[in-house]
Amino acid sequence: MSMIHNLRAAVRPSRPSLRKESGSYDTTRDPSTPSAVVDCGIYRDGARVQTSKALTPHEAMRKVRRDGGFVWIGLHEPTEAEFSGIASEFGLHPLAVEDAIQAHQRPKLERYDDTLFTVFKTIHYVDHAELTATSEVVESGEVMCFTGRDFLITVRHGGQGSLRALRHRLQDDPELLAKGPSAVLHAIADHVVDGYVAVADAMQDDIDEVETEVFSPGRKGTPRGTDAGRIYQLKREVLEFKRAVSPLLRPMQLLSERPMRLIDPDIQKYFRDVADHLARVQEQVIGFDELLNSILQANLAQASVAQNEDMRKITSWAAIIAVPTMVCGVYGMNFDYMPELHWKFGYPVVMTAMVGLCVTIHRTLKRNGWL
Repeated sequence: MSMIHNLRAAVRPSRPSLRKESGSYDTTRDPSTPSAVVDCGIYRDGARVQTSKALTPHEAMRKVRRDGGFVWIGLHEPTEAEFSGIASEFGLHPLAVEDAIQAHQRPKLERYDDTLFTVFKTIHYVDHAELTATSEVVESGEVMCFTGRDFLITVRHGGQGSLRALRHRLQDDPELLAKGPSAVLHAIADHVVDGYVAVADAMQDDIDEVETEVFSPGRKGTPRGTDAGRIYQLKREVLEFKRAVSPLLRPMQLLSERPMRLIDPDIQKYFRDVADHLARVQEQVIGFDELLNSILQANLAQASVAQNEDMRKITSWAAIIAVPTMVCGVYGMNFDYMPELHWKFGYPVVMTAMVGLCVTIHRTLKRNGWL
């Protein structure tokens, strides 16, 4: 039971608010490493093996094969030349290596001989003072994991999703690290999904704000339909979030349900918890997408109603103005025989009749809601 509690404590730290701590992510490489290798460590019996100097991946793997344990190598945006030596040393499949170098992959789980290749999309919420039609709400990155019997290689793309803090937390839990590379793979999966939960909570606030503005009574003179650009931009960001979440659900279910030689049985059941949280996030994201569709349709309907109201007002005033226009047009024909043309009170009578008709039409249209 102590191992279970330690596992949850290691991979489930308290989630900070992404709005307040958007700069808390480590996006820099270790300045002491001249290559794409951010960290290379050997773990044996749940503890990191201390060495007098920084190990190369080749040296680390040689020590592991001689003395036991496993090696965890972290890379950040390696080039083909930088990754080729590692791929050759660990016998990684060329297709997986190509995916890891090129990035922009969809979340997936693939098995190549004795190696599992897993792709995670990391999502980071971009803090903003005000949501506009050009606001960037989420940033995405990728974490790719090569999991073997005695090694785990993580390849990170993008400025977000650093695993350095996660590595330190795992090093403080020797009972968990003793389970091998599969325990690290679970911790990474849980870390990524916990990030999804935090981003979903932050996006909920933006959607609530837009929903309130669209459905709140507009002030007099406020134009309708001005939020369409903001709604559409938010919908695009939700779709990007959805592309990260939805494809990952099946791999997490496979890791939790199908026995695999590379996954420790004590760790496998914890992938069910990750899959459950991921399923809930997926439901939230689908709900966001549907809600934004409804908000966008309501906003467009409001704009259409506002245009119809404007057209009714224009038509009403055109009908009122048509009365004096018609009368003046008739009397402007300069015929000799016109009604009351030479009558002393003809002018005031005609003017009074025009004003009376205009007032009557105005009151009728006002009563019917056209003005």
